[in-house]
Amino acid sequence: MVPLPARRALVAAALGAAGRRRFPCHAGNGRLPPSASLPLPATARPSSGAGGEAGAEGPNRGSAMLRHLLLKLRATGPVTVAEYMREALTNPGQGYYTRRGGIGDSGDFVTSPEISQAFGELIGIWCVSEWIAAGKPKAFQLVELGPGRGTLADDMLRVFNQLASLLSKCDVSIHLVEVSPKLSEIQALMLTGGKAQSNPEDKSAYMKGISKTGIPIFWYRDIQDVPSGYSFYLAHEFFDALPIHKFQRTEKGWREVLVDVDPEVPDQLRFVLSPSSTPATENFIQPEETRDHVEVCPEAGVIIQRLACRIEKDGGAALIADYGHDGTKTDTFRGFRNHKLHDVLKAPGTADLTADVDFSYLRKMTQGRTATLGPIKQREFLKNMGIDLRFQVLLQNSRDTATHEQLLHSYDMLMNPKKMGDCFNFFALLPHHRLAQPDKKYKPDSKSPLPPVAGFDELLLK
Repeated sequence: MVPLPARRALVAAALGAAGRRRFPCHAGNGRLPPSASLPLPATARPSSGAGGEAGAEGPNRGSAMLRHLLLKLRATGPVTVAEYMREALTNPGQGYYTRRGGIGDSGDFVTSPEISQAFGELIGIWCVSEWIAAGKPKAFQLVELGPGRGTLADDMLRVFNQLASLLSKCDVSIHLVEVSPKLSEIQALMLTGGKAQSNPEDKSAYMKGISKTGIPIFWYRDIQDVPSGYSFYLAHEFFDALPIHKFQRTEKGWREVLVDVDPEVPDQLRFVLSPSSTPATENFIQPEETRDHVEVCPEAGVIIQRLACRIEKDGGAALIADYGHDGTKTDTFRGFRNHKLHDVLKAPGTADLTADVDFSYLRKMTQGRTATLGPIKQREFLKNMGIDLRFQVLLQNSRDTATHEQLLHSYDMLMNPKKMGDCFNFFALLPHHRLAQPDKKYKPDSKSPLPPVAGFDELLLK
């Protein structure tokens, strides 16, 4: 077990007296200014059935993607919600993530790492804590899926740098899985100062660079391209953007929800029910299902299986933070633009489309290859990680009223149950032996009990 003084030293060394505060003075910086008052959808994206305004449309905004979809639907007939999401979000020419990807207060949504540096710092400490619990392997990879602007990785790299003496004998590397050319450029600028370059000689990593602290960074389009090895996998607001299939229980049995052209308004889209069962209906609905409306994300199931297989083989852990539920919610599909509710079928390609993650489905799809923890609420996870102590230190070292108010605002955004505190959940995959008690009969010298998993148990800071 990591001794209590060592745990205190770990946090103190990682965070320092005050850290490097990054509070934005303009919209492009990403962190909220002290006076910012974000509407509710920025912390809890409403469901598609909640109503709301689509927002002002420019003359050509979204029209190219809409024309593409209308032609496709007229040629092939209705498509699944999953296919619609895939086109709207990742179409190479007009997809939201490939063309826009509006993170930050000047974009369409704000994420926890953009709110406060403390979020990423504590995730960095979580990785180091698990690395210590695993016996300090000689190398570890930090693999982030959908890294946004690179803010989370940047804050974690700062923690790793402040713990350089502890990690001096460990070969650390960063591996980012990103499909958006625009976002990968933003990430490279933040993490390397623009000193990243294309990597044509390597067919797996399309770009590589060196962080400002000297750690190698690689970019990939698919998690399967990331090299195997002891790794920490992070997915913050990643699974909620993966394509979902939607199903409705009817008197004739389960029917899949599809997207089609509205015959009464030919340049608009509408939802329809499949006239009979679809392959997805036959394969994705569980016999014991009691809900009348179900959303299933098979792509999330595939990815979680790959993570579970890698962790089972190579060790490490996965930490998932996202909007979600444990198999209880029904209709959660919604659009999100300019921090406001957006009709999911209006102006495709101009808005973030998302659906709550079903953690019970992820747990089932690990197929027992790994142990799982959670989901637990973000406020509980961060409190266990010592966020209160971290903010106390930051407040004590704040030198002006604006910084003080920004800190209080950031803490409230992250921890308030009505904001991000209860909207986000944390879920982890770990090797079974990480949670299993050592067998005294065969390992009499084993230390017992095992150190608790930080975040899911209290990180003993007192």
